Amino acid sequence: MDHPYSFDIEEYMSKERFKRFKEFSGDKETPCLIVDLAIIREKYEELRKNLPFAKVFYAVKANPLDEVVTQLQDLGSSFDVATRFELDQLLRLDISPDRMSYGNTIKKERDIAYFYDKGIRLFVSDSEADVEKLARAAPGSRVFFRILTEGLGADWPLSRKFGSHPELTRRLIVKAKELGLEPHGISFHVGSQQRDIGQWSTALTTVGSIFRWAREQAGIQLKMINMGGGFPASYIDPTNDIQEYAEEIYRYITSNLGGETPEIIIEPGRSMAGDSGIIVTEIVNIAKKSKHDLNQWVFLDIGKFGGLIETLDEAIKYPIYFQGGGEAVDAIIAGPTCDSMDIMYEKHTYKMPSDAKIGDRVYFLTCGAYTQSYSSIYFNGFPPLAAYVIK
Repeated sequence: MDHPYSFDIEEYMSKERFKRFKEFSGDKETPCLIVDLAIIREKYEELRKNLPFAKVFYAVKANPLDEVVTQLQDLGSSFDVATRFELDQLLRLDISPDRMSYGNTIKKERDIAYFYDKGIRLFVSDSEADVEKLARAAPGSRVFFRILTEGLGADWPLSRKFGSHPELTRRLIVKAKELGLEPHGISFHVGSQQRDIGQWSTALTTVGSIFRWAREQAGIQLKMINMGGGFPASYIDPTNDIQEYAEEIYRYITSNLGGETPEIIIEPGRSMAGDSGIIVTEIVNIAKKSKHDLNQWVFLDIGKFGGLIETLDEAIKYPIYFQGGGEAVDAIIAGPTCDSMDIMYEKHTYKMPSDAKIGDRVYFLTCGAYTQSYSSIYFNGFPPLAAYVIK
């Protein structure tokens, strides 16, 4: 055949590891997420090896499974918590409050009070109203201030909604001090799945200028930089390896902070959990829209609302493995719901084997982060995505 279907699993994981996933999922009903805890452990150790100067605060929202959180707790991680519901989960798992930060800039005053009552003393902020709420509900707490970033180069940008312009950030630092809070540091997020390492340089240049201003103009010594997330997982678009990220980021820190040695925090989510998971799904139907349509439509039993919301605008391109062989044909991949936007990939077509058939299983790789935690609650009656853990 001119173009036999092929998919090189070993670009993303060993064939032995993929076989383990397949065997483990063999008796599970689709769709489901399979998470291998061994991969999360490897990713944590990789980050600690390459960024020994940084303290890890795992972003719980990426994958909040108890087994994932507990393993990271045992490995020594701290945790970035976004809601009181995540806080309650971590407290239930006997995680100490001093290993958590309230990392959401959008929070009710009663939730701030709830966190404070449970022992949390590290909060983020990016607005005057939020600083005032913190002063009332969490007096004396340490506060770090999130700055705006553009998110250029990120597959899943996190710009505009979060953070403040440096000029406003300076005002917030002074205001927090006046209200009895402890201005503790500066945070930023360069965007999720950030493939342009230079974005850390841009952010850290701004951070360095704020640190100098706080010390020299406001008489405030900031002590911490929270660099957020942004490190990549193994999707289709290539990235540099973590060692190159770490080396460049350390250089940016030293060049922009001079002789200062603040505490460094990172909040990995995608890079920690992404590679650990595979979604197993099933072909529900294969069809063409017209007699002369060049592309096959492949309908799966999972879609945007079942855990693949990051295919919105085809932003995250998961590696997808179809069973079968024969000639490679173009496939538009869509989900099972009654919403016409439930199409994962149409502009970026994937190759599938010509002998693929209804009932075949299909495997989405690198799905350990931002899948189950994004799945909807009973749209069209479909339940949230089931998840199983390989221990």
